[in-house]
Amino acid sequence: MNNIGFRVLPLENRVPKQIIDEYREFVTPHISDNMNRLNSVDSSIRPIHTEGKLVGSAFTVKTRPGDNLLVHKAIDMAEPGDVIVVDAGGDVTNAIMGEIMVRIAKKNGIEGFIINGAIRDSKEIKEMNYPMYAKGVIHRGPYKDGPGEINVPIQLAGVVVNPGDLVVGDMDGIVIVPQEHTEAIADKVRGTMEMENKTMDAIEDGTVDRSWVDEVLRKKGCEGV
Repeated sequence: MNNIGFRVLPLENRVPKQIIDEYREFVTPHISDNMNRLNSVDSSIRPIHTEGKLVGSAFTVKTRPGDNLLVHKAIDMAEPGDVIVVDAGGDVTNAIMGEIMVRIAKKNGIEGFIINGAIRDSKEIKEMNYPMYAKGVIHRGPYKDGPGEINVPIQLAGVVVNPGDLVVGDMDGIVIVPQEHTEAIADKVRGTMEMENKTMDAIEDGTVDRSWVDEVLRKKGCEGV
């Protein structure tokens, strides 16, 4: 039976561990720049935790606003290293999860959460420094009625997330790397890191070239340059 809107699917493919480990060394601005800045989750979803990196395969959940029944199921299904990514429609009327669910997920080895919606118990989650991104915080609790779906394509604040895509989050925000492009993007990011390191060295030894600023201004017809 094809019960679209109320179904649970397995996560068939995950990002290989060696790629995940490599991305732990990357920052989101470098990844975003090398995807033309168009595959980045917008700033409405922000970190609740205090510091650290979130990297793993996307275990996706789509639920109606204010209901977390399928999120509970995802916590029981997800494997260590997965990131549970929840599309709750961006609604912040009810919290999708709180401290108890976080503690269960942490015990199960789940890497962290991204919630396109609200959470509660933010103080306790922040003190745990467990990777948690959300659109808002509200004390009002969730319902547990469904419907919802697990491991289907979802929308996350401007980005489509497919099950198994690579999720990278830091204190600047979140980027989603399509699973089939992870190696190619990693190659580009390594080049960006090398170029930026050279720029940092030039800043320190006083040889950084800033002539490009005036060149661009002149090309654009800026008066007085």
